[in-house]
Amino acid sequence: MSKMLESTITSKGQTTLPRRVRDCLSLKPGDKVRYIIEGDSVRVVPVRPLSRLFGALQYDGPPVTLDEMDDAIADGATSR
Repeated sequence: MSKMLESTITSKGQTTLPRRVRDCLSLKPGDKVRYIIEGDSVRVVPVRPLSRLFGALQYDGPPVTLDEMDDAIADGATSR
């Protein structure tokens, strides 16, 4: 369900993102946003630092070398 929200631009060109927008994008104080200009519209998207991804992927198997990873990638690419 889409909602229309608005905020006011100050004399310095600043605005506050409405709480519902911040909540929707999971933004916290200090987070950054990116503005993507598409014609006469602008999309606001969160900038996610790589540090937020730490621990997102789990691997419980034995350690593998870079060569083994390259071989697995090559095998996967040729099996399609």
